[in-house]
Amino acid sequence: MEGEIKAEFEKNGFILDNEEEILNKCLTFCINYKLNPSDLVSSWDVYSLNRKLKDLVVQNVEMEGFLSHLQNEQKEAVVKQEADLHFYSSKDVDMILNDDEENFKDAILSTPPGKNAKPYSDPFDSALYSNGNGYSSEKPSRLVTPFGRRTDKFVARFNFNNLPDTENGDEKDAGMDSEDDVIKRVKPLKRFSLVVNGDGPEPGCRFMYDRIEDRFNALDNRIRRRAASLFSSGIYEEPSDPSVASGRSIFAVGMICCEEEGRLNDKSIMLQSSIEHSGGQRVRLDLQKVNQFSVFPGQIVGVEGNNPSGYCLIASKLVDSVPLSANNVEDLHPAKRPALDQDIQLVDSSSPEKEISVLIASGPFTTTDNLYFEPLSELLAYARKKQPQLLILLGPFVDSEHPEVKKGTADRSFDEIFHIEIIRRVQDYVEHMGSNARVILVPSTRDANHDFVFPQPAFDIHPPELKHQIKSLPNPGIFEANQVRVGCCTVDILKQLSGEELSRNPKDGSPPSDRMSRLASHILNQQRQLQHENIPESSFYPLYPPAEDVPLDFSLSPKALHIASPPPDILILPSDMKYFIKVLTLGGTTEGEEQRKCICINPGRLAKGEGGGTFAELDYGGSPDRMNASIWSI
Repeated sequence: MEGEIKAEFEKNGFILDNEEEILNKCLTFCINYKLNPSDLVSSWDVYSLNRKLKDLVVQNVEMEGFLSHLQNEQKEAVVKQEADLHFYSSKDVDMILNDDEENFKDAILSTPPGKNAKPYSDPFDSALYSNGNGYSSEKPSRLVTPFGRRTDKFVARFNFNNLPDTENGDEKDAGMDSEDDVIKRVKPLKRFSLVVNGDGPEPGCRFMYDRIEDRFNALDNRIRRRAASLFSSGIYEEPSDPSVASGRSIFAVGMICCEEEGRLNDKSIMLQSSIEHSGGQRVRLDLQKVNQFSVFPGQIVGVEGNNPSGYCLIASKLVDSVPLSANNVEDLHPAKRPALDQDIQLVDSSSPEKEISVLIASGPFTTTDNLYFEPLSELLAYARKKQPQLLILLGPFVDSEHPEVKKGTADRSFDEIFHIEIIRRVQDYVEHMGSNARVILVPSTRDANHDFVFPQPAFDIHPPELKHQIKSLPNPGIFEANQVRVGCCTVDILKQLSGEELSRNPKDGSPPSDRMSRLASHILNQQRQLQHENIPESSFYPLYPPAEDVPLDFSLSPKALHIASPPPDILILPSDMKYFIKVLTLGGTTEGEEQRKCICINPGRLAKGEGGGTFAELDYGGSPDRMNASIWSI
């Protein structure tokens, strides 16, 4: 039979590297899995294509990976026939031999443990890892994965340098630095403050109680608040009913809607006003006379125009942003001045304390061909060298779109994968870095081990002795690190806005705006502080109706989606779209209006398919004019 196997390989153009040993292993594969030589070579052909092997040489080093491929093929074939089977692995055998009956029972459960289970009782038990073949899915030392075979490691894809004499802007291969060079460059970690803000839902909260009334009231409140903000600015008149026929020019405020299912077009734009001004009626909106605009369903806008027929509002001007606060402190009640002075001091960009170094990475954190989490290990190794003050990890962590998770062929529960592959590695990183290191985790609606709802509660994690160093935020979430205000949201709002936006470039020949900056600005350009009250006009998710894969729940913590004043210094919006670092300018559209700047970052995905992706590194010195930012490939 070995001769038949060799002949079949040669027939398909393959050359055997170590012929005797390879044929011996292939013969064993055929016997164990009841394969004929033709089936075996066909499986090798599929394996070599998936692994992107460049030549037709069958190497002995690939036999272990080929064995795993054959096992997965056999498993998938059986799963299609018998859905309720548990596949016993070497882990099960080890637990039986060690008389670990309790862990053995837990391992064969097909559903994650209940919410009342203590997530840290087992994963952080040191005895669990005393056996080298325990729960950890560390890849076998001789197995070479496509990720491990990559050649371009830690290459700078994008640089934004305003700080002199720092290593972040160096485009040389960061992974090639020697340990001595790193030790000479790295400064000891400085102490810094970390304050979590926001009104996100609590872990364990009930959801799926969203009512039509809740949605209607939330949308109407957004329209009313926008109308109040525009009127109080003193620039615009009090909003009128846009559905009433009138020959004179009026000013109206409402929400952009689409008349029919599908994308917006210039014939399907509708404006829905508030209950207060029009009883919630809709009227067709004509933007032919507007020089430049960018609209999407759910956007709250102000419109100057006239409605001679009562059926169509002909716009002459579209107001898609609210002027930033221009109120004088002297106009406030004396009791309000100290509080406002304190707020101004907290966001003063010249404050020397507003400095932070941070690494930002967004999941998936493992490649699609395995659950070894190699990209996460490489990222943490890089962080150990660079020693940032803060490491921000954004979900998904246990990606529901991963093939093994999607098919249900993973041999552990989702909670076990999360606590062992993610939390355990992060804990090791923090213990290595010392007491001043901080890590923030933000969940995603794609996390298979977490609540499928948006806004989303934080992970219920409390690692022993490290609860002040490892924090979890709700999604979306806002926090302050060294007085630097940071907002983040793991829902891919940029990609969704890109698919729904309708825009027109300037007719007067002016250069068109940058598309990514324009999409990101939609998140923040509704920000305004109305006199001494913080009215949360901005929203992390301004799109309505939401995308099909976004489980938006208006009844769950109504303020969780709002971005209260002042706007964040750094806005993190991970997306499947190409990575970027943009400086957004807010305000300045009217005379005398102050301008603010915000850094918007899309770090990309840390893992893409079977290869590595990208992450972001930022040294922030208090303003966009004093920062270094880079996008690195892993």
